Amino acid sequence: MKFSLALPREALSIPVIRRVLGDALRALGVSEDCVGDILVAASEACTNVIQHARASGDFEVTGSVDDGACRLRIEDGGRGPRKAPPLTEPDDLAESGRGIRIMRALVDELSIDSAPEHGTVVHLHKRLTWRDEALIRRLDGRLMHSAG
Repeated sequence: MKFSLALPREALSIPVIRRVLGDALRALGVSEDCVGDILVAASEACTNVIQHARASGDFEVTGSVDDGACRLRIEDGGRGPRKAPPLTEPDDLAESGRGIRIMRALVDELSIDSAPEHGTVVHLHKRLTWRDEALIRRLDGRLMHSAG
């Protein structure tokens, strides 16, 4: 499965992404815990685009599910990184600044590419866990039976 969404850089876009991505993962039979982790991580990445991207217009979310993993790419097309703020100890109770730590905790791999005049791209990778009745499991079983 592959998908691509281009949405306006507005907070109302986040529920759209959550709905499309969540419905697709659930339809494939991904476990609810795994779907929840992916949706929170994707929401954090999209929230960062909306709050911090230095550009106007749309942002893109592309994704794929194959080989038992979900890969997401969130791209803002902005002007790239701002000058880094002074280093301070993270405040666990602060409203802002926790997104990257949350994403790291929920996915297996997180990388962020950012370049001046080319914007920022967040890559999220999560190995999937499946419900027992998952469509993928049924298809794999049929393929194994016909091959043997």
